Amino acid sequence: MTAAVVGAGTIGLAWAALFAAHGIEVTVTDPRDDLDAAVDEALPMLAAGLPGSDATELRRRIRTTHDLAEAVAGARLVQENGPENLEFKQHLFADVAHHAPAGALLATSSSGIVATRIAERLPDEAAARLLVAHPFNPPHIVPLVEIVPGERTAERTVEEAIAFYRALGKTPVRLRKELPGFAANRLQGAVLQEAIHLVLSGVVDAEELDTVMKASLGGRYAAVGPFESFHLGGGPGGIRHMMRHLGPGLAEGWQRLGHPELDAAAIATLVGQTEAAYGSGPDAYRRRALLRDRKQIALDAALRQAEND
Repeated sequence: MTAAVVGAGTIGLAWAALFAAHGIEVTVTDPRDDLDAAVDEALPMLAAGLPGSDATELRRRIRTTHDLAEAVAGARLVQENGPENLEFKQHLFADVAHHAPAGALLATSSSGIVATRIAERLPDEAAARLLVAHPFNPPHIVPLVEIVPGERTAERTVEEAIAFYRALGKTPVRLRKELPGFAANRLQGAVLQEAIHLVLSGVVDAEELDTVMKASLGGRYAAVGPFESFHLGGGPGGIRHMMRHLGPGLAEGWQRLGHPELDAAAIATLVGQTEAAYGSGPDAYRRRALLRDRKQIALDAALRQAEND
C-alpha cells in the first residue's frame, strides 16, 4: 500500500513513521525548505515510540517531495495535516482530489474543522471519499482516531477508514454527529479550562495540578471512562444510585466552574510555571517527550495485559 502525508509538522511526521512501521510506502510533502532534514531529525525519536522499529528502516519507506501532485499521484490514502484554516484546507483538498487516484481515501487530521465544510467546493465523487481522521497527539502512540464523516461522505469510505486505522493498531471511534472540536478535544478543553482556572486562582501551581490529574482522574480514566467510573461509584446500585443521590448537585457544581480570561498576565503565569516545572527548548522537549512516550507505551501494554488476564 502507498500513502501520502501532506504536512510535515509534528502530527504529519508521526503519521508517516507509523505508516512506515506497518510496511506502507509513504511520500511526505511540505513546502518547508528543510523537509528532508525534518524527517531525518524526527525519525529516531518517533522510532523509539514504535517498539521493534528502526529509524533507518523507516526512512527507507519514506520519500519526500515539495510537489503535492507528485506526492498524491499514486496514493491509496492521503492524510492531510495542514494548518487549521478552512480556506487553506478547501483549496488543498481541491488540488489533492484533482491529482490523487479516483479511489483514494482522503483523510484530514483536523482537530476541529468538520469534513462537510472542507468538502463544500468538491464534486460529489471526491466529497464521498473525504472524512476527518483526527488522532490524539502523539498519533504514533496514542490509540484514538476519531472518524467523523461529512454530510456527503460515503458509508464505504467510513468502513474503509475504520478498517485501515484499526489495522495500524489504532482505536477508531466513529462520531455520529459533526461538531467543531469533535469529542476528545472538547473533553480536553473542558478539563483544561478548569485546570487553568485553578492555577490562576492560586489553588495549585501548574506542576501540582498535573500531579493531581495523574494521581487521580488520569489513571482512573485510562482504566475506565467517566460513565463506567460513575456507574461503579454507585456500588451495586450503579449509576441509578449515583444520579438519585448526587445528580441534583451536579448541575450546581457546574455553575461553580471557572471561566478564566487568557490575558497577557494570565499567559505569562501559565508559561512561567510550566517552563519552570518542565524546562524549555529542544533538549527539554526531547527529554520530556521521550519520557511521555515511554509512559504511554507502558500504560497501554499494562491495560492490554489486564484486559487479557
